[in-house]
Amino acid sequence: MNLFDSHTHLASSKFEQDRQNVIARAFGAGVRRMMVCGSDLTSSRAALALAQAYDGLYAAAGFHAHEASQAILTESDSWRIDEAIIQEIATLATAPRVVAIGEIGLDYHYDFSPRDMQKSVLTRHLQLANELNLPVILHNRESDEDMRHVVDAIPPKAGGVLHCFLADQQMADWALSVGLYIGVAGPISFKNLTHLAPILRTVPPERLLIETDCPYLAPHPMRGKRNEPAFVSYVAGHLARVLDMTPEDVAELTTANACHLFGVT
Repeated sequence: MNLFDSHTHLASSKFEQDRQNVIARAFGAGVRRMMVCGSDLTSSRAALALAQAYDGLYAAAGFHAHEASQAILTESDSWRIDEAIIQEIATLATAPRVVAIGEIGLDYHYDFSPRDMQKSVLTRHLQLANELNLPVILHNRESDEDMRHVVDAIPPKAGGVLHCFLADQQMADWALSVGLYIGVAGPISFKNLTHLAPILRTVPPERLLIETDCPYLAPHPMRGKRNEPAFVSYVAGHLARVLDMTPEDVAELTTANACHLFGVT
């Protein structure tokens, strides 16, 4: 199979003991390319280091919604974006093998960072992506309305992906209308998320990506285990059943899509 795992967190401490073996297993399972996403400055640097160390790995740099407050300077009762940190992300993003800004976005489920800070940091990253002509990798959880509002104000010129899509038809239609791809992850295999399949059938095939979001959200039959890129083959299999395609065809399709979005070969 020719698979592209379009969203991993291989720099996570959960892979500290066996990262090299995890990457080897992925290549052995036909995963020829992997996107390593940053979530803050440290993980973005680590993502770049991995991409530089392994052929087939690419990196994205940015601040996740959970870590948005780390990109903020507080001054008595006010706060503002820490432009020095943004410039460090910009420097990373100009390095070879960094091909996207991400993972960025909004998360109103956990609210680990205040919502107004999340929106400001997302806005600044969208501006940066447009300055550098890079696509964006967007996280969206229970924040549909604000996500649409922020992205509509600064549409990503180079496109992007709404990763690990879990939302409704309205959100899918909006994402497609602003040039985003739809990222399909392990939840496509979860029995309690039956709403996903009908939505995915409405998405043009050329706008679908597959991913693991490892080490999180392992697909059936690996659910409950630490997720890893090799398991993206199960995501391909589940999506193949939804679309009435072969897993091999889904792999080729989504790899071509990811290569097009991220500008890689």
